[in-house]
Amino acid sequence: MKTQVKTVGIIGGGPSGLALASMLAMKGIDTTVFDDGKRPDLIVGESLVPGVVPVLRKLGLEEKVKEIGLHKPGVSFTMPGKERVNFNFRNVSRCGLPEYAYNVPRPAFDRLLDDRATELGARRVRARVKIEVPAPNRLQLAPESLALAPWLDGQQPDLLVDSTGRARLFARTMDIPATAGPRKDVAHFAHFEGFDENEPRGQVIIGWLARGWNWRIPLPGRLSVGVVMNRDDAAKLGDTPEERLEAAIARDPVLAAAGTGRRRVTDVATYTNYQLISARGFGPGWVMTGDAFGFVDPMLSPGLWLALRSAELLVDHLDDLPAYSRRMRKELKSWMEMISHYYSGRIFSMYHKGVSYGEKYPSDYCRAIQLHFDSLVACMACGATTSSLYGRGMLKVMSSPAVWGREAKELAIK
Repeated sequence: MKTQVKTVGIIGGGPSGLALASMLAMKGIDTTVFDDGKRPDLIVGESLVPGVVPVLRKLGLEEKVKEIGLHKPGVSFTMPGKERVNFNFRNVSRCGLPEYAYNVPRPAFDRLLDDRATELGARRVRARVKIEVPAPNRLQLAPESLALAPWLDGQQPDLLVDSTGRARLFARTMDIPATAGPRKDVAHFAHFEGFDENEPRGQVIIGWLARGWNWRIPLPGRLSVGVVMNRDDAAKLGDTPEERLEAAIARDPVLAAAGTGRRRVTDVATYTNYQLISARGFGPGWVMTGDAFGFVDPMLSPGLWLALRSAELLVDHLDDLPAYSRRMRKELKSWMEMISHYYSGRIFSMYHKGVSYGEKYPSDYCRAIQLHFDSLVACMACGATTSSLYGRGMLKVMSSPAVWGREAKELAIK
């Protein structure tokens, strides 16, 4: 059945908007992207999950991403007591995903998406636009903004899309509230030279702090180092983001040892307001995608995947916005659930007990169970089955204190 939507106006030139523009252009839908092209030098979301790779292939971009990025074989967690747990992506082949991902410098990655959308025929208006509310729950481009796209012949697009990310243009314009998650964190991060190279090459390392957690993401020629902490705890480390990041690195034994020769080569970027889902994500002739709809947390790096996934889902439900909204809410809530298992320490408690049982009762049966569970968690954390009812149910049951005891509290991120 042919879509009733013939023209689409996308406000915002981030990953969700540009991927959406490319996918719509592939379907022959007249698409215009309105964006002023301004980007900060540092953007959160440099580490991709394997679930992103099939979307890159769909867009014809994987080889170009490979050229600008770094092959990512997996993720390691350094937990209290300096224990390091290494996870690679080998298990995700069981759910149809490639056994790798990429770490990417975001400005270069976003430029690839921008160029691809233009190449496929999406039109561009490189300016900041204004929107109006002509009636309750309705939106349209302001006349002066509509005039910037003469090919629309003065007609409003059939569908107006908010892809402005955390700016959440539509929500702010119509005072749409949002549901915030339980954590009130702030992230400070920058790029460094002189840190020890992660092993194996390209491996992302997540570490526990006395209060909060940190990341080390290898990029070509440099390392992205970030700390995520409760806002009040971060404020105690200094008056500026630079002071707070440096103090967090210096006070953590693992980070300090890995960065004895460190030299910061960028400014420090700061992100706040994690874990938020808009109370309403669509209306008559308008819809939200990516971070404008909702965002979860940098833990497990789901941001880029959710941005690209929202574009895919909207293309599939272009004439059924309520169905699109339901799918997006399910994805966002499923990721929040998944991430909560990491913050609470339950995932690592399960891992420890599984290893312990396997050593105590070695058998093909125990190994099969452990392999199944490892694969289940890997596929959920990589974007393939995050919203699976079976996976979510299994995690809930297997992470209960009645099954695994109280060790999780010792591994929780404060």
